[in-house]
Amino acid sequence: METVISELLPELSLVGDAELRDKVVAVYEAALERGGWKAEDMNRIPFTLLIEPCPATYAEHVRGVTWCALASAKALSKIYGDRVEVNRDYLVAGALLHDVGKLLEYAEEDGKFVKSEAGRLLRHPFSGAALAAEFRLPDEVTHIVAVHAKEGEGARASAEAVLVHHADFMNFEPFKLK
Repeated sequence: METVISELLPELSLVGDAELRDKVVAVYEAALERGGWKAEDMNRIPFTLLIEPCPATYAEHVRGVTWCALASAKALSKIYGDRVEVNRDYLVAGALLHDVGKLLEYAEEDGKFVKSEAGRLLRHPFSGAALAAEFRLPDEVTHIVAVHAKEGEGARASAEAVLVHHADFMNFEPFKLK
């Protein structure tokens, strides 16, 4: 399964710390298994249930958020130098995992994607952060997952979490305009 996950999310290779990268993959493996999905399903699961029909897959969205977060970090570095510190490995790991809880939040019934029973009880920032903590990702990465959506509004956020939060909305809001 690890090979398929790496093929679907090639940005995993951007995580320089091998132990961190392996933990990201382990979280994905657990989320897919517990959600009853195959890794390949990430290329057909919608990234949101709020837009019908959904214009992008889960994997596309995760990749888009990762690249937007990285581009934003690069822009900040270019202008502000080291006055805005960003841990690139945490940023990439957090971006890759920000929606991993959706693999528990969503289900497929009669060919239609819906909220799962677990998803009706816990939104993906909670279940995703719990998975990240279970697999002992650094608190900084778990924090990104936990605060990336509306549940994190008003919370103190790291630079990496702010970048992923805004990258997430940059990869959502334009699709609502259609």
